[in-house]
Amino acid sequence: MAEEGKSCSMHGFDDEHKKQDMEIKERLAHIRHKILVMSGKGGVGKSSVAAYLAVALAKRGYNVGLMDVDLHGPSIPRLLGLKGSIQPGSRGGKAKPVPYSENLDVISIEPLMGDDKDRATIWRGPLKIGVIRQFIADIEWEDLDYLVIDSPPGTGDEPLTVAQTIPDAKALIVTTPQEISLADVRKSINFCRTVNMEILGIVENMSGFKCPHCGKVIELFKAHGGMLTAKEQGLRFLGGLPIEIGVVENGDAGKMEILDKEGSAFREAFLKVVDSVVQACEQLSKAQAARKAEIEKKKSERKDGLIIAVPMADGKLSSHFGHSEQFAFVETVDGKVKKVEVKPAPPHEPGAIPRWIEEQGVDVVITGGIGDRARELLEEKGIEVIVGAAEQPPEVLAEQYLSNKLVSGANVCDH
Repeated sequence: MAEEGKSCSMHGFDDEHKKQDMEIKERLAHIRHKILVMSGKGGVGKSSVAAYLAVALAKRGYNVGLMDVDLHGPSIPRLLGLKGSIQPGSRGGKAKPVPYSENLDVISIEPLMGDDKDRATIWRGPLKIGVIRQFIADIEWEDLDYLVIDSPPGTGDEPLTVAQTIPDAKALIVTTPQEISLADVRKSINFCRTVNMEILGIVENMSGFKCPHCGKVIELFKAHGGMLTAKEQGLRFLGGLPIEIGVVENGDAGKMEILDKEGSAFREAFLKVVDSVVQACEQLSKAQAARKAEIEKKKSERKDGLIIAVPMADGKLSSHFGHSEQFAFVETVDGKVKKVEVKPAPPHEPGAIPRWIEEQGVDVVITGGIGDRARELLEEKGIEVIVGAAEQPPEVLAEQYLSNKLVSGANVCDH
């Protein structure tokens, strides 16, 4: 009875998780551009860049959401001087984000902490992951042009959860010019490439200080490190932001007034960064639309010859896509199996197997179960994914697929 109760409990959890997955997918469909602002290390001004970017985009008339997923050190509400609280939404169980301006709404953990804003948040990974998912699924966002997401420094649970939950998010990486910051930025770049997150570009903060007395620019943290790193890594350099006393004063006072200050070197530089961000987002959207069109074309042309991939164990389909040590690649011609080749799977790292599958020229994956992120990555590349297949030899499954007799079912949990 105990085991039966446990099974029912787990089934209920899975149902709730799937329901939340559907709500997240539905909500994200109403957000055009998602930007994850991240950095390799703390103290580079990442949260300030995220806050100024959201406010600047809203000032241009875009509908913007700002989501603070730095759950241990939320600074967005203080940078904005935000005093409001989260209110019940019009739909049952949903909540409204805190309004900052007519077309900018904000969500952070701080408004949920009551009067004690200095209380430490001591949470482990699973709880943090759940909160971030709720910030997307359970918040009643309006249709947005941009969702700006402020992540804590590093490559931990929070940016990984965003990458897995928001598969089309694009990373904006903030650094300072000195080498110790750039070394950590390279880790952030590698993180994005490992989880298949597109990188919007690099912003170099604290890029020189103009002396208010003599007008000379002093390179306090060396010069042009962010620009050189972007060039070396084949990334966009979105711009450099100078140090300006007004930025510090605005941050402490919870104001964004420097964006309206004529003659401010920071304002002029930041508006150029915003131009670059908008342009890069539009370029990537057009490229994504072109890729989708190419995928549809590929689907319509692939009927004569297919490559079908099947995760294997003991000569038959393995029910766990991500845990498989081998994959069978079944080549078909004119609706018949031509040959079967078995290859060892690459090391089990996030995104590695879907990327490898694509490199093999695969058209269809047949599996028992597959994780949501892996499935999304494959389908984004135009690869058809069939789940819930029986544990049979790969050539048998391929023949069933070709004759439209393949029986599929529920996605076996792959976590």
